Amino acid sequence: MMGHSPMPDPAPPVTRVLVRAEHTLDDYAAVPSLAAAASELKAEAARLVPRLAGRTVWFVSSTATGGGVAEMLPPIVGLLRQLGIRTEWVVIGSREPGFFSLTKRLHNLIHGVGDPGLGPDDRALFERVIRENSESLRPLLRPGDILVVHDPQPLPLAGFLRPLIPLVTVWRCHIGLDESNPATRGAWDFLSPYLAEYDHAVFTAAEYIPERLAGRATVIPPGIDPLAPKNRELSVQETVEILCRAAIIPCPGPTVGPPYHALARRLLPDGTFVPVNVSESLGLLTRPIVTQLSRWDRLKGFLPLMRAFAGLKQSGSGVASHGDPLQQRRLDLVRLVLAGPDPSGVSDDPEAAAVLDELRGAYAELSPAVQDDVALIVLPMHSVEQNALMVNALQRASTIVVQNSLREGFGLTIAEAMWKRVPVLSNSRACGPRQQVRDGVDGRLIRDPEDEAELGQAIDEMLAAPETLRRMGRAAQRRVNDAFLMLGQLRSWGQLLGGSVGGRAER
Repeated sequence: MMGHSPMPDPAPPVTRVLVRAEHTLDDYAAVPSLAAAASELKAEAARLVPRLAGRTVWFVSSTATGGGVAEMLPPIVGLLRQLGIRTEWVVIGSREPGFFSLTKRLHNLIHGVGDPGLGPDDRALFERVIRENSESLRPLLRPGDILVVHDPQPLPLAGFLRPLIPLVTVWRCHIGLDESNPATRGAWDFLSPYLAEYDHAVFTAAEYIPERLAGRATVIPPGIDPLAPKNRELSVQETVEILCRAAIIPCPGPTVGPPYHALARRLLPDGTFVPVNVSESLGLLTRPIVTQLSRWDRLKGFLPLMRAFAGLKQSGSGVASHGDPLQQRRLDLVRLVLAGPDPSGVSDDPEAAAVLDELRGAYAELSPAVQDDVALIVLPMHSVEQNALMVNALQRASTIVVQNSLREGFGLTIAEAMWKRVPVLSNSRACGPRQQVRDGVDGRLIRDPEDEAELGQAIDEMLAAPETLRRMGRAAQRRVNDAFLMLGQLRSWGQLLGGSVGGRAER
């Protein structure tokens, strides 16, 4: 289990993140399914550590909380340190509110959405903020250190730092689109001047690598930490206790721990948010539950999923329910949970509040009966660990986890659900999900995440086949164990840093 909290700024606006590792590599090796991966990582480290002696690996991201990068870095930093590699994590900051609006726009453009008309003022803002960050980061660096910059937000850093100090530089891009359109071309044209200062780039899929980086890019799929609070095994009692303490369900009895300081809140028809268990029970422990857990982002496809579910409920029956009273009963009882982090706790996503407001408006238009069956839930970010445990418990209480993203580089929530033996419904339009989910094996892939009829039918068909769902869940866990765990990702990073990149570090 990992905890992390900001340390005092060495010089504003950069923040070093303190990472406390509560699991050792031996803890992973003690889990039978993880023993082989832990052994392979130890062997890789024995080759890597001498090559990086005297150097520090610096990870740079845009936020320490919320989002996949902030979730993946703590265990990676902690284990690299345990393996004998000096590793630090730095988060950039900005005194200018427009900076993260600009980087969110770049994020959307890389996904093929938005107005590509970026101008000189945008570039000036981008460079001004990152120059300030480079000035506060520079005193911390030493010649030969390795700078690993995550995603577009801090991308210009290498250009400001390398003229001042010899560094090995790697850009880790977690997003992309497997097609080209005016939006993607606009984004890459804007970012292109900063790419030349990087020795190497790492992407989640080969389809995302732009032509400008051909020949100096590697594919490393992200991985989840199986012992982290979000993914560790929970007993039935632990799952119920977490849901009780978070106020997501009414407590059936006393709990050992007190209620969480910050509670999960559900949207009511009057537009207000209250603790989830104040209104009618969701039925998480007894009903079929369809869940999507994501950041509040238009590209995550929350709105068409809500409408598809409403259509399925309003029709009164699905295709699979004809002649099957048990399936009709499932459709009568099934509920949809749409959950995401409190927007105030995610500093680098200024659109989250607006997206949540759009969903509130759509929810208000549903019939009262359907509103009872749709739970729009905000999860507090006051405690990273408690937030992660809420997500873990919600996923384990789900019959199906949906990731209806219109665009998705790699779905961490997909891998998380699969690891918990929960089948996933996603779509083949998004590159990440179709690389993670094998249609009919680990879950289902539809063609169009905005086709509400197709979405509703897929939910109906999955609910109608409980034994198939169990088989899919078993296959899904094996898939993640083989391909999408953090230990394998770390081994790939070791090969990169100690080989083609680390070997070129200037001393």
